Amino acid sequence: MAGEKSTASIADFEKSLDELEKLVRDLEQGELSLEQSLTAFERGVKLTRECQQALRTAEQRVEQLVENSDGTLETRPFTPDEPA
Repeated sequence: MAGEKSTASIADFEKSLDELEKLVRDLEQGELSLEQSLTAFERGVKLTRECQQALRTAEQRVEQLVENSDGTLETRPFTPDEPA
């Protein structure tokens, strides 16, 4: 069941990203009315926040496999600022 939620989250993220890209294209074309532009912008801000949250959630789930000095392996949370 957890795998289903992960798959749904990825699909939701991709759908939101696709919609956001379409909104940007529509805004860049400059053919929307002011009201349509404002609505598109507000929707874009909401989608951006949703995508950022999804990325933060995914980042928190990433772990790294580390070999200890005695040769055993363990997983640790991945910290992007750690030296490789």
